[in-house]
Amino acid sequence: MKKKLIAKLLVLFLALSVSAQESAEQLSTAAANPLADLISFPFQNNLNMNYGEYNRNLNVLNIQPVIPFADGKIITRTIFPIVNIPDFGSESGKLTPGLSDIVFTAFYVPESKSIMWGIGPVLEIPTGGSLRGTDKWSVGPSIVALAQPGDWTFGALVNNTWSFAGESEANDVNHMLLNLFLVKQMGNGWYINSAPIITADWKAESDDRWIVPIGAGGGKLVMLGGKLPLNLQTQLYYNIVRPDFGPEWQWRVQVQVMLPKSIFKSKESNPE
Repeated sequence: MKKKLIAKLLVLFLALSVSAQESAEQLSTAAANPLADLISFPFQNNLNMNYGEYNRNLNVLNIQPVIPFADGKIITRTIFPIVNIPDFGSESGKLTPGLSDIVFTAFYVPESKSIMWGIGPVLEIPTGGSLRGTDKWSVGPSIVALAQPGDWTFGALVNNTWSFAGESEANDVNHMLLNLFLVKQMGNGWYINSAPIITADWKAESDDRWIVPIGAGGGKLVMLGGKLPLNLQTQLYYNIVRPDFGPEWQWRVQVQVMLPKSIFKSKESNPE
């Protein structure tokens, strides 16, 4: 009797393990897709290193909730950047910490087969003031496209914004962001990836216009408590092109809390 019970428990454990493994792999693939139809809360910390003659570091924590609407046809992402800006003119001390300019993006995602894509507006809100932001309202188009053949994900997100309102004495805004991303799933929730963010300030002189990083990293999708998916990752980038006054390195660490629809369905089907 005991042997049969142990055998049944072992079969049940293996079945649950396989199910969890499949779920982790599926969620890891979804985490690599910026247009996935699921709610997520990424907390992305970017340590930008070696500014100026004193090699000071500027830290940016991006809290960027992703919320879909209309069965995934509309995907919204709002970035709340919490910055810690040092006093670049000395070896120690801070200039200002706090909220920088909020960035809101909404994508319309049409039905597609092999290549998934979305298009919509991006709005920059001058919540950082003159010290931590641009002091300008800015708007422009944003486009993202990706493909996920097999264990791979590759794609790009690009936007450009122009200022249209704000403090008259503040400099006008005209800048571009290009986020390339490449992900290879390794199994059991593990993956390797590269997601460099290339920027261009069209108002700057040509020598100080671009930041072009190269680098890579990896991560893993884990199930907290066996139920809550967490996407953990880190990458390191070196800026091969940068302004005279710009960061040499960037170290990125991200924790992404994911809320797939299955969590809510489970709650609905098992009311307390």
